[in-house]
Amino acid sequence: MTMPANMNKLINAIKATNNQDRALPFSVYSSIKEQHLLNVPVVKPLFIAVLDGDKKLGKEGEIVCRAGDFIFLSDNPAINMRNIPKEKEYFALLIEFDYQDFDGIGAKTVSDKSYSIGEISIALAKCLQQFVEWSLYSPKELWSLRRKEILHLLYHLGHKDILAMATPHKLGQKIHAILSKQPSAEISLTAICQQVAMSESTLRRKLAAERTTVQEIKDQVKLGLGLHLLQTTSHAIVYIAEQCGYQSQSRFSSRFKARFGLTPSALRKTKQKIKVTE
Repeated sequence: MTMPANMNKLINAIKATNNQDRALPFSVYSSIKEQHLLNVPVVKPLFIAVLDGDKKLGKEGEIVCRAGDFIFLSDNPAINMRNIPKEKEYFALLIEFDYQDFDGIGAKTVSDKSYSIGEISIALAKCLQQFVEWSLYSPKELWSLRRKEILHLLYHLGHKDILAMATPHKLGQKIHAILSKQPSAEISLTAICQQVAMSESTLRRKLAAERTTVQEIKDQVKLGLGLHLLQTTSHAIVYIAEQCGYQSQSRFSSRFKARFGLTPSALRKTKQKIKVTE
């Protein structure tokens, strides 16, 4: 099956830009072998454009997103994902949105649905390509403006249900943001309570209402970062373990497998180096 020209241009733009040694407002996940990941945390509204291969989500893989489709996910503490290469590889563009990015897009909607799937139209592919290429010279302070452009386009293309992905802030999300600033540090419960201006009992009670705990959020932060670094960098696993606050690689590997269902080294074996095609 021949890939549309607009998809090829987008993929090549991503691969060229992703080689730059600088912070970028997007991430790229790719593999040459299937990745089956359990309990993947989604902390903020997440846009995933599947450009090659298939993506399946849910306990039974009931949500299917094929090459040329996008899926927009709301926050979720643990969702199962399968990244399935086809003829060449699995290749996806990921853009994480802040809640304020949705301000002014349209009337907020309330829905039990936690995802939205659609086709990557020519207009959306061009918008994403411009977003990727623009990221090479744009300061971080302007990232939100360009993310808003993507949201506006999706909304006016008829994907109004994306607004339901912008759920109100929860206490767990605030704590996640606090811990994410220093993922390798061991921040005490007392320090967390001070930052959210709550007593320990109130904090525990509110988190229990959200069906989570401080320890679960800490694991999400550390292991979520580990998963991201394994997917997007070539850093040694021992270095990634240190960045995630683990004293030893073996401890990190054990916790990683318990959470995601495979070891860091097993995940690494599914990867390939990204190269620009002519």
